[in-house]
Formats: sequence, structure tokens, C-alpha cells
Amino acid sequence: MAESSKLKKAVDSKDESAEADSYYNIAETYLKNGNFAKSEEYFLKSKNLYEKINDKKNLEKATRKLAQSQESQNKLKDAVSNYETASKIGYSKAAKTMNSNDASRVSAPSTVQKALAIKNNLVISEKENNKEDLAAGYSQMADINIEQNNVPKAEENLNTAYKISKEEAPLQAIAINQKLADLYVENKNFDKAIEVKKKVLKEDFVKENSKKQVEQIQELADIYIKKDDPKEAINLLKKSYGIALEKGHTLEAQKSVKKLDSLYQVSKNIDESIGLYRDFLGKLPALVSKDKSLVDEKILEDTEQKIEQLEQEKKLKDELIRKKNLFNYSLIGALIILIGLIFFIFRTLKKVQVKNKKIALQSLRREMNPHFIFNSLNSVNHFIATNNELEANQYLTKFSKLMRGVMENSADDFIPFQQELDLLENYLALEKTRFADKFDYEIEVDENLNTQNLKVPGMLVQPFMENAVWHGLRYRTTKGFLKLKFEKSSESLKITIEDNGIGIEESKKQKTEHQKTRKGRGMKNTLERIALLNDLYKQNIECKITDKIDSQGVFVEITYKLSN
Repeated sequence: MAESSKLKKAVDSKDESAEADSYYNIAETYLKNGNFAKSEEYFLKSKNLYEKINDKKNLEKATRKLAQSQESQNKLKDAVSNYETASKIGYSKAAKTMNSNDASRVSAPSTVQKALAIKNNLVISEKENNKEDLAAGYSQMADINIEQNNVPKAEENLNTAYKISKEEAPLQAIAINQKLADLYVENKNFDKAIEVKKKVLKEDFVKENSKKQVEQIQELADIYIKKDDPKEAINLLKKSYGIALEKGHTLEAQKSVKKLDSLYQVSKNIDESIGLYRDFLGKLPALVSKDKSLVDEKILEDTEQKIEQLEQEKKLKDELIRKKNLFNYSLIGALIILIGLIFFIFRTLKKVQVKNKKIALQSLRREMNPHFIFNSLNSVNHFIATNNELEANQYLTKFSKLMRGVMENSADDFIPFQQELDLLENYLALEKTRFADKFDYEIEVDENLNTQNLKVPGMLVQPFMENAVWHGLRYRTTKGFLKLKFEKSSESLKITIEDNGIGIEESKKQKTEHQKTRKGRGMKNTLERIALLNDLYKQNIECKITDKIDSQGVFVEITYKLSN
């Protein structure tokens, strides 16, 4: 088997396609030599590799051959399964049909059904010019003829099969020739058996293959033994022994020696038997040294061992990779769960923080300056005390309207601009009622502002106006002025509050000791709200409060992004 060196090379180079081809070729050699168990083993290996590399053409071929090998061993159930598998692969239409027919033939309960399947395949083989399958078909028909005790028809079909196969498939021809010889021997027609065996010995494909020549001479000798002609059998076996020694066929030489010894034992020719064994043992070292088949068998055996070792190493490697991957996946899974848990905790904390900030913002919105409420009530009390019932009623109406507006909008972080403007106008009207002789006011709104869709933080401006009235304008000796202005600046809303009161520094000087110790909530509340709005909504609200440089009073500027 020169194929073994190719197999070794394929394994070393990790060429799975070449490895599968080598397995197939080795298996086919075993099949043609009648070693069906070994052929099944190698056809199965080639089939598995062809399947792995998705070579459908060769997979179909290897699966069919595997089925034939199993059929030869009478493993009919396995053979049917593989014929059906080959048919399902269906690489070629003709092969698909042939495999299906063979599955039917092997599983058919009657010879009529078997014969029909064989005839269908003969038609296909003839059409496809497939000599090997055509010869096999005629050989199978001969089997049907034998079952039907139709020896002449079996003889005819086997001769036809031999004639077809001897040109392209000599090993198949030898097997068919042997089948025909066995048929004659079975029917005690030894002369015809000898005739067909002598016929095959004259074929060039036997003459050129010394190993096959030795085997066929041995088969012919067996026929003479069965014919009860030991003398001719001994001559033939001596001839086969001589050729085996000359050509270096150790196993064949040994087989001839055993057969000769058996004949010598029957004829009580002990001296010839001893001399034969002495001759064989003396020539054995030289015979073994030039027997290439033994060397090739050893290479194949070593290659098989190496393949088995590689497969074991691959299994161990795959197992290590599997365990490593399992550990890695487990670690990754644990990290994902941990990251997910951290993310969940972080998100939950973030939501809690945002919720707390919104609650804080709502709380701040709902806080009204106690000083403003207290003074408003004092004003009402003053109006009532001076019997100015009309002023008191008007003030209470404006105050309640303002309070209702503040409460209605306390749940929202942003309210429509018009509602905020109404609240601020209402507030200034209240303060004007209380301090009629202290200031006048004006509210200016930029025409470029989209006041219909604009939303702003509610009551953000009111504390600045209250400061302007209570800490600046009311301390003037003459009437002052407060101006509130809304204008669009790029993508921002710019709000300015300008008064001509006594100013921040002067207001601080005029505070009483009680006022200095009392902590005001108005401005602190507003600055906290600005910080929360910037944090929650990324408004980037800026607030600047400064004393006027060229004149008396305070200038407040508030800017934030427009929120539509």
C-alpha cells in the first residue's frame, strides 16, 4: 500500500482533503482484496472527513462504498442506511437513483423485487458508461439466478460481468472470476472451474501482478485438491512458492508452505515437509527484507498509531479549550451580572437623586417669602384699621389671585411664559397698591419672543423684584422706578430688573440689628432653585446682581436657554 505514505504526509500537513482521499483509496484496496472489515473502517473515516469539509461529491461516493463494504459483510441494516444516506446527498441524479435502487434491493423481501432494482441500475450504468457498477450489476443478477437455481443464467451473467470489468477493473474481474469458479466447484464441475482459473492466469493484469499471480495459482491448487488431485495441487503450490520467494511476497510464500505441508502430512511425506520448512526459514530473512508490502503495512500501522495519538491529543486540547472557554464565559457572565448590578444600583441612585432634586425643587417653588405674606396681611390690616374697606377688598382680591396662581403652578418646573408674566404683573400691582407713593413700574416684552410656545421657570424673577421694592425703592424719599424687561438674545432669554432704589450697600447699612440677625429665605431659595434647574435640565441659568455704577440703584441680569 503505497497510499500509506500519502496518508502520513496528509496527516503531517493537516490536509484533511488529502487525508480523506488516502483513507478512501486504502479502503478501496482492502475492498477489492476482500478485506471488508478493514475497508469499512477506512471508508467510514473518509466519509467523516468528507462530511467535515463539506465535499458532497466524494461524500456521496464514500458513503456508497461504505454501504457496499457493509453489504459484503452481511451488515444489511447498516448497508441500507448508508445507501439511503448516499441517495439523499444526491450530488448527481444518476448516483441518487442508483443508491436508492440499491437500498431497495438490499431491503427487498423477494427475489423479483431485488431483480427489478438491479435491472434499473444496469440501465443507468449502461447509460453512464460506468463499467464497475455495470459489472457489479451483472454479478448481482448472478446471485439472483443462483437463488433461483438457474446456474446457466448465473454463468452467463458472471461471464458478462468478467468481460466488462477485466479491461478497467482487473481486481473486480479477479473477484468475479473467483465467484464463477466457486459456482462450478459448488456444482462439482471441477474441469470448468479449472478452465476459468487458468483463463484468468493468462490475463496480462495477472501476469504483471506477481502477488495476484501467486494467489490465483493457490486458488487453482485448491480446486485440484477438491478434485482429489493432490499431485497437480503440489506442483502448483511449489510454483506459487517459488514466485513468492522470487518477488518478495512473505505472506503468500507462507500460505503456500502451509498448504504444501498439509498435503505432505496427508501423504505421510514427512521428509518433504521438513525440507520445505527448512528452506522457508532459511530464506525468510532475505524474503522479509525485500517484501515491500510488509514495509508499507508497517508504515500504515505507524501512521494509524500517529493518527490515533493526534486524535487523542486533539480531544485533550479540545477539552482544555472547552474548560477554558467555560471558565472565561463564566467569568464574563459574572462580570456582566456584576456590571449590570452596578449599573442598576447606579441608575436607581441616579433616579433617587433626580427624584429628590425634583422634590426639593417643588418644595422651593411652594415656599413663598414669609416676609411678603406677613407684610401683605399687615397691609390688609392697615386698610381695615383705617376704614378703607374698598382698598382692603381690592388688595385681598389681587393677593388671593396671586396666591392661587402660585399654588396652581407649584407642581411644574416650567410654566407657559404668559402665566408667568400674569403672575409678575399681579405681584407688582399688589406692591404698587401698598407703596403707591414709592415707585412706578414698567414691563417690556421683546416682540421677537415666541410667547405662545415659550416656557420658563415659574416665579424665578419675583424674589428679585421683591428685593428691589422692599430693600431699595421703599427707602427713597422721592418716587422711584422699577423696570422689568424680557428680550431674546441669540438662543437665550435675557431678563433684566432695574431699579433706582438706594442700592445694595446702602440697604445693608440701614438694616436694623433685628434685620441683620434674621436670615432671609427669598434670595437663598432662588439661588438654590437656579442650581437645581441647571443640574436637572442643563439650563445653564446665570444670574448677576450689581449696584449701578453711574447712578443709584441695582441692576439684575438673568439669562437661560430658551425652552419651547
